[in-house]
Amino acid sequence: MTPRTTAAPQVAARILDTALQLAAPLRGLVRRLPTQPPSWLAAAALDRLLLPRMDADTLRACRDRVVELELTDLGARVRLRFDGTRMRAASGEPQLRVRAGTRALLRLVRGEDDADRLFFDRELVMEGDTEFGLLLKNQLDAIGPLWGS
Repeated sequence: MTPRTTAAPQVAARILDTALQLAAPLRGLVRRLPTQPPSWLAAAALDRLLLPRMDADTLRACRDRVVELELTDLGARVRLRFDGTRMRAASGEPQLRVRAGTRALLRLVRGEDDADRLFFDRELVMEGDTEFGLLLKNQLDAIGPLWGS
């Protein structure tokens, strides 16, 4: 590895630390904001990163089910629903709610950490339809990292 590639993760970690420190006082305000704008962005990202890699059975099971993901350290929430062809921002009560800190979620999507370990260490919390949550978790495990390591 070149010095530039070995320094990149350290720089990214410092940027994330700074962003989380700056965001902490705003967490309560962010929590009260509508979920739609960040949900639109999350839906677009998952359409590209996740949907092409999911199997047909899981996609059928996801159809019209609302999942909420909350980044606890930021107070940010996204609510998503798969409509049969793509992810969409959703409203209404979610069938599954997943809460995690930003660092834990990044480690998970990069394949640096395991959902089971995060769950048992209470860094990842799942509420609602846990059978559906387990189906999603198993599909994500089968897919592997969503984003480069």
